[in-house]
Amino acid sequence: MTQPPYADPGRRRFTSGVAAATLAAPFFWVRQATAAEQVIVRTPGGVFDDIKRETIYEPFRKETGIEVVPVAATAAKLMAMMKSGQNELDVIDTGDSTLLELEKSNYLVPLAYEEFKYTNLADIDPVVKRKYQLGSFIYAMVLGYNTKAMAPGSEPKSWAEFWDVKRFPARRTLPDMASGTPSLEFALIADGVPMNKLYPLDIDRAFKSMSRIRALVPKFWDTGALSSTMIADNEVSMGALWSTRAAAAQDQGAPIAIQWNQNALLVQAYGIPVGARNLANAKKFIDYSSSAASQARWLAKYKAIPVNTKAYDATSKDLIDPATKTPWTRSKGFLLDIEWWAQNREKVGQVWSKWIIS
Repeated sequence: MTQPPYADPGRRRFTSGVAAATLAAPFFWVRQATAAEQVIVRTPGGVFDDIKRETIYEPFRKETGIEVVPVAATAAKLMAMMKSGQNELDVIDTGDSTLLELEKSNYLVPLAYEEFKYTNLADIDPVVKRKYQLGSFIYAMVLGYNTKAMAPGSEPKSWAEFWDVKRFPARRTLPDMASGTPSLEFALIADGVPMNKLYPLDIDRAFKSMSRIRALVPKFWDTGALSSTMIADNEVSMGALWSTRAAAAQDQGAPIAIQWNQNALLVQAYGIPVGARNLANAKKFIDYSSSAASQARWLAKYKAIPVNTKAYDATSKDLIDPATKTPWTRSKGFLLDIEWWAQNREKVGQVWSKWIIS
């Protein structure tokens, strides 16, 4: 694999000392870890942390003496915490769209690339290297389904078919606004909008499209762990979920399969919030995590596409389209426009709040 995948744009477990997200409040607090050196990192939680603890957190601690303290939170709780001014984080590990919005609100500090020692920046895909954020891996929002409810080959092959409630009357799930981005793009594709003409999104048209299938959505998921659990347990037969969550569930024996057609290409990334108490440790953690060795070790187990080109050989064959020999994200997907979402997330949130209770 020699080309960057961006060639065509178009049970929660905490380490000692961590306080979980407070359910009654829109943000969370963190107790100090017992280690002398630490770095507090916002993460999606669940299997993400389980795998990363083995492949990144513990190797990093052994290498540097710095304990990684992961704190899981939804994108909505993260945004609320930052806006409240009660930041306890050193690193934000989240989608690039959320980080861009934080950047535009002046909540992030520039990344000190000149201080990197573990990572050769020449090896990083330039598309994911920004002043205020650095991509950590590439993945996608995909159509996933329960293989006991639907035999492989009988599942919807497109979002138009997913929206066809007569042909596919089974229950399904979609992301909640709290997950970061609801599936407006998929709703528009289902309504006949070509993938290369999605943006700017027609918000009203998208919500009208989502209303067509809302009766068959018992719950909109707000965390990746919930999305895969709902499908694996056959609470729903199919749904839109992150490819990484589907792959992790597959590796654990869950009856989940992926239909890659019309996937939305996404980027997970790192950012450092203003006022980070362990700034030096935060810089070192991002540097270490982005190295070729770290990316290869981590993403061989957490099935996603590395951003470090020297780690491409670790990419799982499950992520490669055999017809094109390129990632499915490139051959069958479109790039989510994070600039549009940064500018319109608040507006979409307002429409969502009224729509979800109507």
